[in-house]
Amino acid sequence: MTIVGTAQGQFTLASSVVFAALLYAAVAVGFDLVFRADRSAWRFTSLADVLAILRNSTLTALTLLLLLFIGSRAIYLPRSTLVMAWMLDIGFITGARLIRRAAHERSLGALLPPRASAASIPADRESLLIIGDVDQAEAFLRGQARNPEAAFSPVGIVALAAGDAGREVRGAPVLGDLSGLGGILDTVLSGPRHLDAVLFLCDPARTAGVEPEHLGRLKAARTHLLRPSRITELRDGEDREAGGSALVSISVEELLARPTVRLDDSEIRKLVAGQRVLVTGAGGSIGSEICRQVAALGCAHLSLLDVSEFGLFNIHREMGDSHPRLSRRDILCDIRNAERLRAWVVSEKPDIVFHAAALKHVTLVENHPCEGVLTNIVGTWNVAEAARAAGARRMVFISTDKAVEPSCVMGATKRLAETVVQTHRERASRTRFSVVRFGNVLGSAGSVVPIFKSQIERGGPVTVTHPDVERFFMTIPEAVQLVLHAVAKCEAAPEGRSPEGRSGVYVLDMGKPVKILDLAQRMIELHGKVPGRDIPITFTGLKPGEKLTEILVDQSETAQPCGPGVIEVTQARPTPGLTWTQLLSLEAIARRGDPDDVRASIFELLERAREPIAGGVRRSWEEERAAAAFAAQ
Repeated sequence: MTIVGTAQGQFTLASSVVFAALLYAAVAVGFDLVFRADRSAWRFTSLADVLAILRNSTLTALTLLLLLFIGSRAIYLPRSTLVMAWMLDIGFITGARLIRRAAHERSLGALLPPRASAASIPADRESLLIIGDVDQAEAFLRGQARNPEAAFSPVGIVALAAGDAGREVRGAPVLGDLSGLGGILDTVLSGPRHLDAVLFLCDPARTAGVEPEHLGRLKAARTHLLRPSRITELRDGEDREAGGSALVSISVEELLARPTVRLDDSEIRKLVAGQRVLVTGAGGSIGSEICRQVAALGCAHLSLLDVSEFGLFNIHREMGDSHPRLSRRDILCDIRNAERLRAWVVSEKPDIVFHAAALKHVTLVENHPCEGVLTNIVGTWNVAEAARAAGARRMVFISTDKAVEPSCVMGATKRLAETVVQTHRERASRTRFSVVRFGNVLGSAGSVVPIFKSQIERGGPVTVTHPDVERFFMTIPEAVQLVLHAVAKCEAAPEGRSPEGRSGVYVLDMGKPVKILDLAQRMIELHGKVPGRDIPITFTGLKPGEKLTEILVDQSETAQPCGPGVIEVTQARPTPGLTWTQLLSLEAIARRGDPDDVRASIFELLERAREPIAGGVRRSWEEERAAAAFAAQ
């Protein structure tokens, strides 16, 4: 009887365990379905997934205990069995998921002893030093681990702040923080393996601890300086893929730039998304960047207009490569030809027109004032008339700081072009006209940066016009972003009428002016040279029409903040502007080709346009046209 009773007891216990196991599995499946744990991809298992497994297993064990207690008070199931089932459930599921993720990220090699030094970096990979936030570095390394064709193997991380030194992040040692960057570079650059690249997850030009000397040493060692790409940038042959994130070389212009104004792009996206956009001067420095940013913001159709065949071909091809699904049209047209321009703009039916086409080089326009008038003044009038005829909602004219108190022909023509746009703004129409004025942009065609770079690469000398000459600077992408922000934020108003109280003229906050001499010295340092010793600097004297310093607002204007990085400019007193008769007369003089006569006429008109109006009332262009027609009769 004892043997039989024992056997029956063992059978009862085994049956209870089997029943409990089946019930546990059923309850576990139920909770997985309720919490949708079955939808979680194993190869992307994260801490949140592990916590979800812990939650489901705990709920399963407690539910099973409750059911067994209700059915038989759980007298046939040892409590230790339930605890072991809970632990094994968590361990097996979590372990299986982590192994799958490790296989996906090719991290199973972590089971092997760590490599001893950078010398063991695979020959088919480039050595990489990462500078930036440790969290961002971990995300980059995680993405790189998933990429079988990753081009880099990290030799270490330089953190932004102390505290993580001596630790490892995905196998890459944290070598220290930015306070010891000089010593870290000494160690890495003198190591057995050449440092191929440095990835800046922070902005090197605006991060405390990153000095021009450090960047110059890296450039001198032929180490590539990289950063993650922006959304508006084309991923061309210079980009480097790593971890699914495109890396691009850091340009000299970025290393020279002032602190960037951070803007919320939600207002800009509302302005551009789903709209038909036309850009004049689309092949130029500013025009091409406008095209990149409006395409990235989701415009419905992009019309690219330029007189330069080469520039138009390049930007049209670039848009096709970066945004192949974007509807676009290349237009080879001269803005001086009013009839052809009008036909093209009307056929394209743009909602927004960005007018960036211009002759902007001070010396060239000084030598060819007739061309400056025909392009910058008459061409702007043609674009404004075409935008109005096409029913565009907005036209934005890109101006310059040289239009303020102009001493050169180029600046004077741009100021008169501003007057043309302002006159159109005051006419009743569906189109809302705006002017955005800013200073020099780093890296644009003809700017000093590429000139200095070429002179440095040739061994000097670097030529500066005057030791005290200074200019406002910002990068091209930042300037264009601020242009879009000024139009989207400051010009917000019901469609069909001008915003109440708005002047329509906006100036980008360019920060403090930069001395060109300081700019030249910094560029020499960024090339790993010593100014004056390795690369001489010579002074050539100011060019005709050139000023020592530029200003963004003249004495007849008042300025007040309109938004982050944007200032609204208003005339202190009403001015007559540029009349229809004066425009026709100036165009006729320019077409005759007499540079002295046209130069004198430009500055004479400029003075008249700035004189206050008696009584504060200005005749409309319709009245001016009628008066001109009557005089002709």
